[in-house]
Amino acid sequence: MVTKEESILQFVKQQIRKWEKGPVREKGKLQPRITVITVSMQPGSGGSLLAQQVADRFGFDYFHRDIIRGIAKSAKIRSTVIETIEKERLSGIEDFISSLYRDHYLYPGIYMEHLLKVVNTIADHGRAVIVGRGANFIIPPDERFSVRVVAPLEIRIQNVIRAYKVSAENARKRVIARESRRAAFVRKSYNADISDPENYDLTINTGRMPIETALEVVVAAVKNF
Repeated sequence: MVTKEESILQFVKQQIRKWEKGPVREKGKLQPRITVITVSMQPGSGGSLLAQQVADRFGFDYFHRDIIRGIAKSAKIRSTVIETIEKERLSGIEDFISSLYRDHYLYPGIYMEHLLKVVNTIADHGRAVIVGRGANFIIPPDERFSVRVVAPLEIRIQNVIRAYKVSAENARKRVIARESRRAAFVRKSYNADISDPENYDLTINTGRMPIETALEVVVAAVKNF
């Protein structure tokens, strides 16, 4: 019988086969002391793009939606269920989950149990950029470099309009709703304020700094951390 821990490790190996052979130091890639970078972002700020570019620069692995598959594999339920929970996780999740059958869905506490295991497994292997889900609150501060990406609301709305081809009204609702749910998730799950700069090693404002410049700032900060 496969244990939960073994299932998580299988997920990691499937996602990153090179872990089976140990860390690979790619020629020409930077080798910072800290090898786990977490990226938290305001919706529409470009944080995912920045995170991906940081991972590429260091030769690290990039984890975003992969974590959903990891939780699903650990909990032995469908990824679509986790995606639904994640969409609702930040607002009224107890009422949402309690309306579903216990054997096929995750309650909030169980979701967090699997989230913690997946994130910690990734962090144990290192050489990873982890996006969102409060990873900076899971991994000890001396074992990760944490980045927060922000931008003025109107700029984020315009970014969403361009990216998803939606109206200004829909983009505004999308940004505000997601920001509210993410803040609620962090507050309830980690008893922390997602917007507090003290929870991060570096805050980047992409409203005043292009992604290309932000990338160089993050790289320089991580190298000297």
